[in-house]
Order: sequence, then structure tokens, then C-alpha cells
Amino acid sequence: MANQKKEDFSVKETKPSIRAKQPLNGPTTSFDLVEEMLYLYVKIEKARLPVLDHSLLQVELKIGNYRGAATAEVKNPQGEFLWYRVFAFTKSRLQDTRVQVLVKDGVNVVGECSFGVSDALRRVPPDPPLSPQWYELVAQKGNAKGELMMAFWTGTQADEVYNSASHSDAAVDLSHEGLLSIRPSVYYTPRLWYLRVNVIGVQDLVLNDINNREQPAQIYVKARVPLCELSTRACSTKTADPKWNEDLMFVVAEPFGETLDVGVFELKKDASLPSEEQKKYGKYEVLLGSCRIPLKNVGKRNDRSPAASLWYDLKVIEGEGMNARFASKINMRISLDGGYHVFDEPTEFSSDLRPSAKILWKPAVGMFELGIMSASGLSPIMPKTSVDAFCVAKYGPKWVRTRTVVDNCSPKWNEQYMWEVYDHCTVITIAVFQNKYLLNWERNLDREIGKVRIRLSNLEFDKVYTNSHPLVSLEPYGVMKRGELQLSYRFCSTSKLNVYHSYTQALWPKLHYVLPLSVAQIHRLRPQAVKLTESRLQKAESPLSPEVVQYVLDDNKHKFSLRRAKANFLRCMKLLERFSLYRQWFDRLRKWTNPLHNAVFIISLIEVTWFPWMALASMFFMLSGIGAWGYWKRPKQLPHIDTELSQVYSVHPDEIAEEFDSFPTSATGNILTIRYHRLQGIILNVQTTLGDIASTGERVQSLLSWRDKKATLLALIFFFFAGMVFYIYPFSVRSLVFWTILYMIRHPMLRIDLPSYFHNFIRRMPSKIDSML
Repeated sequence: MANQKKEDFSVKETKPSIRAKQPLNGPTTSFDLVEEMLYLYVKIEKARLPVLDHSLLQVELKIGNYRGAATAEVKNPQGEFLWYRVFAFTKSRLQDTRVQVLVKDGVNVVGECSFGVSDALRRVPPDPPLSPQWYELVAQKGNAKGELMMAFWTGTQADEVYNSASHSDAAVDLSHEGLLSIRPSVYYTPRLWYLRVNVIGVQDLVLNDINNREQPAQIYVKARVPLCELSTRACSTKTADPKWNEDLMFVVAEPFGETLDVGVFELKKDASLPSEEQKKYGKYEVLLGSCRIPLKNVGKRNDRSPAASLWYDLKVIEGEGMNARFASKINMRISLDGGYHVFDEPTEFSSDLRPSAKILWKPAVGMFELGIMSASGLSPIMPKTSVDAFCVAKYGPKWVRTRTVVDNCSPKWNEQYMWEVYDHCTVITIAVFQNKYLLNWERNLDREIGKVRIRLSNLEFDKVYTNSHPLVSLEPYGVMKRGELQLSYRFCSTSKLNVYHSYTQALWPKLHYVLPLSVAQIHRLRPQAVKLTESRLQKAESPLSPEVVQYVLDDNKHKFSLRRAKANFLRCMKLLERFSLYRQWFDRLRKWTNPLHNAVFIISLIEVTWFPWMALASMFFMLSGIGAWGYWKRPKQLPHIDTELSQVYSVHPDEIAEEFDSFPTSATGNILTIRYHRLQGIILNVQTTLGDIASTGERVQSLLSWRDKKATLLALIFFFFAGMVFYIYPFSVRSLVFWTILYMIRHPMLRIDLPSYFHNFIRRMPSKIDSML
């Protein structure tokens, strides 16, 4: 890897011609973060052809080599063929000055009309839509052949018909799904909830000869919702009333049209098999009873109060019919927990921190506007020599997809979107893909090209950022840049006071702290949330493919990577270097390397010795001074992929290839496989722990780094006023230590269940995880 060419992965500032950075002149639109693109819109509504007696009629538009077509399958009672289609042509790519509109009966042209491109009037919203008019259709011999109702005008991407128009810049033959996939779309994922099923016990199970068995019966409960099935531990019992008191957690989505299926099973041995095979394979389950509970009937709870304990009838299906009879009852607590935030993204890159229950939501603190302008240098996917690219941006429950620019390695989208921001310490993800409908492969997938993440807390208020972000991809043979994505964005706050106040608030909803979920539970529940999101987005009229959802919501933190383990270890070592620097500094003082430093140190030592009450004030003043001095050296660009930090050039090539190894490993030999899996488990824990330690230390270190300018400003204000307080009201160190310890061991009745303000503040500080590949 040492010989691999090192590319530049930094974020570069661009200077596009956008209205947000120019004086206002002329008509204005809401699209001020993207460059204006002119389109020729042609709206075809219907046609009157009284002498034609056919069921199919096609309208076709031609401008040079570009074309658009639509077919009307039926005729209305008034004898009119209906289309109601809008076609869009990029004016900068037009190859002719006139537009031909042909009405065809199969392959025969039954009527046509034309108009000049210069005749299309300019329309700028909020002007009302242009009213369609009747135009005469002329046959090839020159006589009249009916009428066509249409309208044409020149507009921009701010036009309301932009999203529904057929962009016909390239002549491509696509299916109905393919045509929908090249249009821009907006998706909203439903609110996700945690479904908690607390299985308490079963009463009066029907078990044959339960008291005469040598071994106790193995009874367990299995619960199932769409896309997921979980079971309790097996309860060994010789009675008909087994107990569990075990929680099963699921992820469900509104509007709760599904049902929860609960079944009680007994695990039996197959007596027809030999004893040795019984231990391995000779077990099967027998259904003892089941019940179905509609999720819409399940109660919701927003706090830690337990749900009501209810008894449900278990029914048994006899034979092939549905003759259900009463068998027994099962005792469960079932609730929809709305006080949690359902994790469907990596916790480090969450775009939404709100709980499921809408009643617990806080007001929005601002708006985030994103302009997806263009891309450059995109790497084509073989065997094609160009790219059919589209972008997907995800923030909170809102997903957006731009239109697909066909056959272009430097596509221009110039589309603008907006999101409400409820917590600015969140991240938006923008990814670029190759459209699978244009690859013409047997097994097509939307191939990922790269993605960009932007942390909103790194942005200044109301400032317009225009940057070119690299699209970085890690391949088995190393890291490569597959192009650059040009974006413009800004964060506008409705209340700056609420933004600063949020630094003292808990990061997650209150229920995560008073009734926490274990790390293992969150890891098991997150794949459920991702699958549920995939299934819902696939049901849209223009479906978003599962590979797109998986790539946007991808979390590689919990995948084995020796490279990431080394990188996290070096992050920790870099933090520990601070102590070595302090020791070197003290050694220089002893050696009088710099007399000025020694003089300052001696004066400070005398001050602390003779005026001990000045120690804390001096410390806070010093921190304020260091932070203020660091303002001039503050980072000038947003975080980007750091190849040195990610250790992509300093590791052996086989270590990067190991990240793409299959699971289980493709290595040969049983012993090698066992050792390999054991090593993966150990290194994975070390890797995650080191990453968490490094992130915590870097958050503390970033208090005065001006990476998050708003947080650093709050820290400086606190340090300064703390210095003033300790200066005016001096406290002895002994009394301060005493009251601090007394405060830490105070009675639990005097405590709150939420973390301290200091913990909340540090938890919101950025770390170098944003620059990790």
C-alpha cells in the first residue's frame, strides 16, 4: 500500500452562480441554492379525431434526436383521446429550433403540428400554470385532421410539473418501472415503534402424561410479526403452568395494520431415530396453542410505567379445518413503547433523535436546505463507458431522489430540497448511484458510487456553503476516489437560543436513560428497522431499491476490520501523547530551555502558593485564553476523509482485502476457520472499545477546537464566567473538593434520572469519527 498513489480527499470550495450568493434582481424563486436550468415543457392533454375509429393512439414529440412518446389506450364518451402527460427538454441541449408533434395510429401518422422553440413563453412560479389550447392537426396531404389540446412554455426546475414530467433528453426504451425510476421522487418512511412483548407465563396447558414423563417438558413461546420472529428460552417444567417473564422486542411501523402471532410450542424428541442422532437431529416442535393480536388494539405507553397484564386465549387448530377450541391462557404484557427512538441508522450518524410518540416531540430549531447541483469525474461501471447517475439524500424520515441524468459522467441535477431540523447535532447522508434500469444486465442492482455525510453542528447559522465533496470508496485493492459531488447547503435557525440550549439537553429521549435498552438489544433491533424501511419504500409507486436503503443506512463500525482496529488504537495513542508532551514541557522547564517560560511558571507558582483562592480562577481564565487564541487557527473546511487517520495506505493490502472476505471466511481448514472466527470476535470488541474511548477523548479535546463553533462559544462563555465567579467569590480547594464529593454521593431522592449537563454537552461534541473511512 505504500506505493499506491495518494489522492486528495479534501472538501473544496466552489463558486457556482446561484442566487443565494448574488444580489436579488429580476423574478425570484425558492430555488436559490442551485444553478438555474431552463427547460422546454410541453403538456399534451387530449385530442379530437372524430373520423378515427381505433382504440390506440400515440403522440410523439421530436426535437432533433430527442423524442418523447405517450400512448392513449381508450377513448372517452366525447370521442377524445386522453394523455395528460408533460415532457421536459433541457434547452441547452436542444438540437433544433422547431418541435414536431406527431399523432400516430400505430406506425401511420394521422396528424401533426409544430411550433418554434422561441415561441415558448417564459414562466416563473408563482405565476399560475399556462392554460392549454386547441391546436389544429394537419394530415400529410395538407387537410385538417382533428385538434390537439396542449400547452408549451419555458420554465425552470422550480416549476411544479418538474417532478412529474418525462425528461426526454435521451432516447431510451424503458419499462414503466424504468420510467418511474428516472424521475425525481420524495419518500416519507412511517414512524417506527418498538413493540415490547413481555411473556409472563401460561396456565392450564394441555400436555399428555406430563406427570409420568422421565424428563420435564421443554416449553417455549414464539412470537412473530411481519419480517421477524423471536422465541423465548425453553422452560423445563413438569406442570401445566410454565413461567418465563421474558421480553421480546420487535420493530413495527404505523398504521399498525399487521397482527402479532403468538404460539406456545413443546420441543420433543423423535423416538424413531437412534439415541445418538436424537441428540443432534431428532427434535421437533409441537404447537400447543396460538393467538393473534391486532397491533391496532395494542396500547401505547410513553414512560416507564408497565403495561397492563392481560390473559389471552390460546386456540388449537384440529385437523385441516379451523375448528378452534379453548385450550389454555397465556399471560402477557404487550405495549407499543413510544418513548424510545427507533435506531435505523448508525448512532454516530443519526439524522433524527426524536422518540416515536409525537406528543413527546419538541419544536423544530431550524431548517436545513440542500442543493444537489452536479457531479464530476464519476467512474463508469463496466461494460458501460458512461454513467446514468442519480442522488439519494436522507435526513430524518424524509428521503429524496433526484432524476437520473442519462449517459453522462458529469451530470447536472440542480435540484433543491428542504428538511425541518429538530436537533442540529445530526447528520445528513447523500449518496450517488448508477440506475439499474439502464445497465441492461440480467441481475441488475443500483450500484453505489459513493456517499457524503454532513454534520449540521459544524455549519454556521445562515451561511451558504458551496463545496465539492469527494466520493470515496474502499475496494479490496485499496481506496479510490470515484468522483466528486458538488453541493450547496445552509442551516437556518428559527431560534438560536434553543440551539444553544440543546447542548445541555439529553441526546436521546428520556426513556433511553430511565428504562435503557441493552447494547445487544439495539444491535438486534436495528436490522429489523432497516428491513421494515426497505419493505415500505419498495411499496412506493416509484420504489426505492433495497440496495439503496442498505447503502445509505450502512454501518461498518460493527464489521471486522483489522485496519479500523489499528486506526482506533492510533487515535487512542495520539490522545495519550498529550501526557508525554506535558512531561517534555516540564523537563524543558527544569533545564531552563526558555527563560521566559520559566519566569511565567515561577510567577504562577508564587501566585498559587500565596493566593490559593486564585488557582481556579486562573485555570478558567487560561482555558478561555487558549480557546480564544485558537479561534484564529480554527478549521477552515468541513471534516473530510482522512486517509492517514483511516490507515488505508500504511497497512498490508491483504488486511484491506480481509475486510471484504465472506462470513464465514473462505479460508480452508477447520482449525483455521475456528481460530479466524475467534480472532474476529476478540478484535471486534477491542476495535469498538478503542473507537468509543477515542471518540470520548476527542469530544473533550474539541471543546476549544472551534470545530463546532457554537459549542466552543458556549464553552468560552462558561469558562470566563466561571473564572469571574471564582475571582469574586474565592473558594478554597479543600471546600470545593468537599462539596463536590458530597454532591456526588447525595441521596437518590435528590437526583434526576437524566445525565448531567456536562455529560450532555460532551456527548454532543464532534469527534474525528466524521473523518473515518
